[in-house]
Amino acid sequence: MEDSTQRNTQVEIEGQVERITYTNEETGYTVARVRVQEQPDSVTVVGNLIAPAPGEIMRMKGEWHDHPRFGRQFKVSSHRIVLPATVQGIQKYLGSGLVKGIGPVMASRIVKKFREKTLEVIEHRIDDLTRIEGIGQKRVDMIRKAWDEQKEIRDVMIFLQEHGVSTAFAVKIFKKYGWDSISLLKENPYRLATDIHGIGFLKADLIADKLGFEKSAPVRAEAGILYVLQRLADEGHVLYPYEALITKCLEILEVDREVVLRAIGALGLEGKIVIEDLNSDLAEFEANRKAVYLSRFHTSERGIEEHLKHLIQSPRGLRPIQVDKALMWVQERIRLDLAAKQVAAVKRALTEKVMVITGGPGTGKTTIIHALIQIYRGMRARVLQAAPTGRASKRMEEATGYPARTIHRMLEYSFRKGGFQRNQDNLLAVDVLIVDESSMIDTILMYHLLKAVPSGALVVLVGDVNQLPSVGAGSVLKDIIRSGAVPVVELTDIFRQAEKSLIVVNAHKINQGVVPGAGSPKDMLEDFYFIEQEDPDSALKVIMELVCDRVPKRFHLDSVEDIQVLTPMHKGVVGTENLNQQLQGALNPSKDELARGGKGLRLHDKVMQVRNNYEKEVFNGDMGRITAIDTERGEVTVTYEGRPVPYDYPELDEIALAYAITVHKSQGSEYPAVIMPILTQHYILLQRNLIYTAVTRGKRLVIMVGSKKALKMGVNNNKVMRRFTNLAEMIREGLL
Repeated sequence: MEDSTQRNTQVEIEGQVERITYTNEETGYTVARVRVQEQPDSVTVVGNLIAPAPGEIMRMKGEWHDHPRFGRQFKVSSHRIVLPATVQGIQKYLGSGLVKGIGPVMASRIVKKFREKTLEVIEHRIDDLTRIEGIGQKRVDMIRKAWDEQKEIRDVMIFLQEHGVSTAFAVKIFKKYGWDSISLLKENPYRLATDIHGIGFLKADLIADKLGFEKSAPVRAEAGILYVLQRLADEGHVLYPYEALITKCLEILEVDREVVLRAIGALGLEGKIVIEDLNSDLAEFEANRKAVYLSRFHTSERGIEEHLKHLIQSPRGLRPIQVDKALMWVQERIRLDLAAKQVAAVKRALTEKVMVITGGPGTGKTTIIHALIQIYRGMRARVLQAAPTGRASKRMEEATGYPARTIHRMLEYSFRKGGFQRNQDNLLAVDVLIVDESSMIDTILMYHLLKAVPSGALVVLVGDVNQLPSVGAGSVLKDIIRSGAVPVVELTDIFRQAEKSLIVVNAHKINQGVVPGAGSPKDMLEDFYFIEQEDPDSALKVIMELVCDRVPKRFHLDSVEDIQVLTPMHKGVVGTENLNQQLQGALNPSKDELARGGKGLRLHDKVMQVRNNYEKEVFNGDMGRITAIDTERGEVTVTYEGRPVPYDYPELDEIALAYAITVHKSQGSEYPAVIMPILTQHYILLQRNLIYTAVTRGKRLVIMVGSKKALKMGVNNNKVMRRFTNLAEMIREGLL
């Protein structure tokens, strides 16, 4: 260890990244373990490294510090990536996934054969690789192509590394901009924030600073405003109040107000944002009572209003129906007497152009859908039923015995053809459209859906308005109801059969602000339990026992397929990150795994897609199982609902372990068993609609583990964060 005279002085070290301990994707702040030359043990380095890959060699300038908790660390001020020189370094470099066609196992074989000359062989005598078992000409051609691409972008990579960008992002940037990368980034580095996934405004700002951009540069202010609006959209806001937006932008940009005002004006002229005056009454006029939208959200919100208005005011395409006769006929056909509210819902759905049916579990929504399908099919009408997610559409199909699709599939989304193929120019062939789980539909998706509906069609939106709002921006179903312009039937009565379920009864209690009761673990088999544990570590231990042993034995359920752990948060002892690590170790133990971004993926792991990938046609929240891993090439295949989807190594950040997921990610899904930790450490996130959503995800069994105080806090907290939208007002003005 250095003496005190060596501390806090700039020194240069070189080493190979062994593993990433922590990284903040937004700021680029990273903690990594690095094997440094002439050091007996690996050292901890910290700084804005922007996600270096394990195996890379870094030359770093910085200072040594003694952290009071974490010990000796090297704080990096600047760094660049260099090619490795040692045998071990070359093996880690090649095995890191940077060269397509070479994974960890294949890298080991190559380096074992060619030792220190490995990179020279790949550069000048690549056909010699065929001397290695398992490498044929096809693999050599793949490696050659990947290596040539690496050479082509070397100049770009050196430029980017000098300005704080890692190899992984350099590849993505080169694929996006090609040979124009350097000139485009010198002109406007902030384009990275919107064009490259994983590089947000703050990272782009660090790069821009190194390129010499002033804080008050117009291009910086414009990018900052777009960044703030996008971050607000990620929180669910379709628009944001003008003055409040300016305040947020000033905090991020640290510039004069005039700079922000000019940038807002410029963005408006460029059509990237829309500024809408919210003053509707001159007598109550307020200065700057305006809303600011990203342009796509304004188009979508206005489009929903226009298409709803057109639908409602257009004549029905179907012939008139004798409602009472149809009701008698369908009740005989399905052998069920409909309750009064169900009869009212069916009647409205037979006479209105657009309507909403909302209600909690056990209130008979599915029965109404089934009855409507029977009636309209009896009329030979073209009926389509859809839901936002694959799981929800599958459940809809099983419940009604009639085909159902996701909205994306129904609208024939095609990445290659540039979006939804069903639209106003290629309408859906439908007379009656029934959409379930409508509370999950965000503003943009609802716009695309309504665009594709012919004017004579009937639309029935079904959903539970008390669940969490959509993951995407907006609160569409709630706003349509709030507008008062669309007929709504709210189902509140629990049917006798459903009354036997504590899950259903307790879900309704929670929705009414009443703390639910539960069966005792020692009782006869119930479907809802609360196991009291105040301490997070104790709660974790109980959850592990429940998932791995107690529930499978007692309820004959599979630990992976049937049991889903839902938690309010990512961090902490019972957050998704730690729960997934613990559950993976217990349910899928294996030393053979593919490491990526600080996580290990194993064959048969339960995983979830964490962002929309339209090219692969997998979407945020889709859940599947890993059915193939090629450790040599660093590739993984995930099967979703019987459909295999391949991932290259750089794409693995799109999937995450899913033994435990957040409640938000569970929307639209149902699981045989749900286990949920609920502790006072979650207090920031504990809200009534979150607990209600979690409970209603369980089909046969719900077990809560935690503190009754935390449960009471959540049930009593009905202060749902307001989402800024203007849809209800738009619909009301357009239709009433």
